[in-house]
Amino acid sequence: MNKTALLYSLVLSSAIFSSTTSATEAKKDRQEIERGRYLAVASGCHDCHTPGYGETAGNVPRGQWLTGSIVGFKGPWGTTYPVNLRLYVQQKSEKDWLARVRQPMRPPMPWFNLRDMNDADLVAIYRFVRALGPVGDAAPVAVAPGQPVTTPYIDFEPKNLPKQSQAKQ
Repeated sequence: MNKTALLYSLVLSSAIFSSTTSATEAKKDRQEIERGRYLAVASGCHDCHTPGYGETAGNVPRGQWLTGSIVGFKGPWGTTYPVNLRLYVQQKSEKDWLARVRQPMRPPMPWFNLRDMNDADLVAIYRFVRALGPVGDAAPVAVAPGQPVTTPYIDFEPKNLPKQSQAKQ
């Protein structure tokens, strides 16, 4: 075999191996993103972070998924808003995401559920949201307790609680 034929064989073999490896990696990436989609749905991320999700039984166009909401949650903590996750993850590395989602957050965000997830699941959610791409506007800034709220909100203030003495009986 002459040197040219040998070189050609090596280049061709390398290209075939590289193509197979790239296809395998692409399939693995698609599977991880699909797992992230599943986890976002099963974990209830859309319930707050996708406008109209609950009202339509999840029948919201993909382009509107996880874009946050101007509808706040008002409670003793003030009024908080579901963040636009599609914008948020663009500003975070995977390492920063893993650290942040395990830290306490304002109610009603169930941050403790994220805290208890494993790294692989949290990375899958992160990659899914990043794959959706940035779209939409940032959520309104949280409003302190007792301050006026100018956006729509859901009232999370308990009503008709039993008095302390009655609750002990």
